[in-house]
Amino acid sequence: MSTRTYRVSGMTCGHCELSIREAVGQMAGVQAIDVSAKTGTLVVTSHAELDDAVVAAVDEAGYGAVPVS
Repeated sequence: MSTRTYRVSGMTCGHCELSIREAVGQMAGVQAIDVSAKTGTLVVTSHAELDDAVVAAVDEAGYGAVPVS
């Protein structure tokens, strides 16, 4: 298992959280998602590292993401 944290830009509310959760949750291999507009973070637990795919999914949803850990 891999757990990665991302700093998300442009996320300000619960609707933003839902949009990101839906976009990342559709990806194969994703086991858990924790997203918080309050802290501006997204934590993804998956079977393999999915950095590029997660960043692309968040971007497609209209936000920005950068891996931080």
